[in-house]
Amino acid sequence: MKLPAHIYLDQQNITYEALSFSPDAEKGASNVAHALGFSERQAVKTLIFQVVETGECVLVMLGGDQNAISGNLKKAIGSRNIRMADPDLVKAVTGYITGSIPAFGWQTEGFRTFLEVSLVGEPVLGTGAGQWGEEIMITPENLIKASNAIVVNLTERDKPINKD
Repeated sequence: MKLPAHIYLDQQNITYEALSFSPDAEKGASNVAHALGFSERQAVKTLIFQVVETGECVLVMLGGDQNAISGNLKKAIGSRNIRMADPDLVKAVTGYITGSIPAFGWQTEGFRTFLEVSLVGEPVLGTGAGQWGEEIMITPENLIKASNAIVVNLTERDKPINKD
């Protein structure tokens, strides 16, 4: 089955592997990782945040076992006033419902995407393909290329946000 995320990667000549798991699996990155036999860290959560004062939405990618430190996230985005986007806004912005938002293929020009720096060290990452039960396995380098991600530290309080 070719979903829009697969077609996008094919058009960009970006290598990936399409995997399927039972759509009856309970939602969540840890359940996807368990169903497909890889670590929870490798199951990428695709979260949409909104900057309250401007309305800008951004994509934030973390490992399934990670949470962003609020201060780091705010510094990376450049606003102290951010919140998780509500499900209706997520659908309007991405075209997808929460739970299997692909990390690429739907962003408009200038849309900002952030990837947690520690994920770059993983051999392969899994991201939703846009339909629950379908996963895309992709190297961190190809995920960055496909999503035009800005790689930042979102999870370690005592380290700089940018890797430079």
